Amino acid sequence: MKAPSSARAATTPAAGGPPLLRENIGTIAVLTLDRPQARNSLSEAMLAALRQELERLAADKRIRAVVLAANGPAFSAGHDLKELTAHRADPDQGRGYTRHIMESCSAMMLAILRLPQPVVAAVEATATAAGCQLVATCDLAVASRNAKFSTPGVHIGLFCSTPMVALSRTVARKHAMEMLLTGDMTSADDAYRIGLINRVVEPGAARDEALKLARKIAAKSAAVVRLGKEAFYRQIEMNVVDAYSYANEVMLKNMMARDAEEGMSAFVEKRTPVWEDR
Repeated sequence: MKAPSSARAATTPAAGGPPLLRENIGTIAVLTLDRPQARNSLSEAMLAALRQELERLAADKRIRAVVLAANGPAFSAGHDLKELTAHRADPDQGRGYTRHIMESCSAMMLAILRLPQPVVAAVEATATAAGCQLVATCDLAVASRNAKFSTPGVHIGLFCSTPMVALSRTVARKHAMEMLLTGDMTSADDAYRIGLINRVVEPGAARDEALKLARKIAAKSAAVVRLGKEAFYRQIEMNVVDAYSYANEVMLKNMMARDAEEGMSAFVEKRTPVWEDR
């Protein structure tokens, strides 16, 4: 599949086309995983492409929200096991390469959390292992009714320990443990029920619904959204006393901001606010 004219490749692997496409739709960036023949596995090239594009987005003041989508029969099948097992022949039996991939993947997931702009996953098909981790890491997620989710490593003697980090911070403990211990597929409806995704839509509509959510976010003050996203992830790891203390300081900073002044004035005056993103 060719990228649309407004898309550009984030990086190019040694062979074949780019694994990741980018298209700007107004103030929204759409990133599309584009290795359908490999079920959009998070190969070394894919991880590098995502990390590179996230770095670009973090510095791009024009972009106010991001949609993460995928081409082909899977959203993402997780790590590229062929790539990993090929390094079993290394002198260290692949230990160094595996560490490199796991650290690269963790850095990419953290880059999503630290990105100033919220990220909405648009999931049309299966997301497994680190692919499920990717969905859980995104700030919001929309899924087709045909989509399925799992952390199936336990089936092949490989507990999904790194996907566990994002999963256990997104859904309740017992739901996370059931997915991790059984490796069973979770339907889109059940993923919605346990809080892994925000919306279930008809097949083919995930990208449009994700864009609709992204547009709602993009209409808000970028400065306030950035402040709020950072505060959300910081406070959620604190105890409740520290979280309130931190949130008080965030609220004070927010109240003194130009856009808060404008927003409250617009509310009182019954008009649409004009954001300055500061």
